[in-house]
Amino acid sequence: MTRPHAAQPVADENRADDVLPARPTTVRPRRPRPLAVLALTPLLRYAVARHAVPPGIGRRSGCDACGAPIGLDRPWPALGPAARCGGCRSRVGAPPATVELAAAAAVAVLLLARPPAVELVAVAWWLTFAVPLLFIDVAVHRLPDRLTWPAAAGTWLLLGLAALAGAGPAPWLRATVAGLGLALFFAATTLLLGARGFGIGDAKLALGAGALLGWYGWTVPLLGLLLALTLSGLVALGLLVTRRARWSSHLPFGPYLVLGTLGAFLLLW
Repeated sequence: MTRPHAAQPVADENRADDVLPARPTTVRPRRPRPLAVLALTPLLRYAVARHAVPPGIGRRSGCDACGAPIGLDRPWPALGPAARCGGCRSRVGAPPATVELAAAAAVAVLLLARPPAVELVAVAWWLTFAVPLLFIDVAVHRLPDRLTWPAAAGTWLLLGLAALAGAGPAPWLRATVAGLGLALFFAATTLLLGARGFGIGDAKLALGAGALLGWYGWTVPLLGLLLALTLSGLVALGLLVTRRARWSSHLPFGPYLVLGTLGAFLLLW
């Protein structure tokens, strides 16, 4: 006589404990697209066009060739990538597409480095002024106060907010001392060496750069300065070898200070 098989329990599809829990859907916050930053390049081009004038001359307000006004109310085509006057088609400000490429490179550095949010805001503020200053220094060998002072002051205040937000006073005080120290170094070379030293404009630009680098440690500003001096020395050597410059030629240092600061960030972050 065969024993009956035990009845196997049948899972009830309607039982709550047999139903797999649904995976929670995570909503990713939308981040600003990097290409959206390029929409701000007319502002950068406007700053270059306005301030890239020799010392003693007022700010540029129109095309040098035909006098057509240049302003943010009519940004195209003078403040676009073509950088051409709408009236006579003469070039206005920085060479075509160069400001856009510099802005894209700065955004790429920030995307690769991915700094914390507070540091990101401070660096982005400084770069907003450093990018046009780079082109102005190359064009006319000067760094106007209308751009260097807001760059340094805004950077210092944003780092102060970072200290209040939780970083503490120690990195902010270190950033303050580093910015002042780097600026005094540049100013001292001007006082001691005259035209053969760095300019006062470089000292003002170094205020913001030194503060940003000093936020991360005492040796980081030295790293940025070393990178800047190395880059400028290599370029100067290349110009001497190709006879495009002489020993007495004056080369702008602002672009190398900007590049050295970004290079230090890449090595640090």
